[in-house]
Amino acid sequence: MIVKVLTANRLIDGQAVWLGADGKWLETIEGALVARHAEAVAALEEAGKRAARDNLVVDVNVIDVEERAEGLYPIRLRERIRLSGPTIVTFGDHQALKKAS
Repeated sequence: MIVKVLTANRLIDGQAVWLGADGKWLETIEGALVARHAEAVAALEEAGKRAARDNLVVDVNVIDVEERAEGLYPIRLRERIRLSGPTIVTFGDHQALKKAS
């Protein structure tokens, strides 16, 4: 079943986050507040606007996810990448990789 969750990037460090059922921003999609109807989606959008206005998050989006037995699975590739973490190697990471090889 396709449902919706709210995602954003935390303003202080850019970390991808998802709005949890308790109203807190989570670093994983597990525990994200799920919207199954139009009124719930509208509530997610409003919560995102408030959080952006309060300078907690940026790039706020309601996204489609599929409910699977193993948990929530983002439909769009962009969101699956954001869930997995950065796809780039920073300078410090590059130096550590060179030393390890």
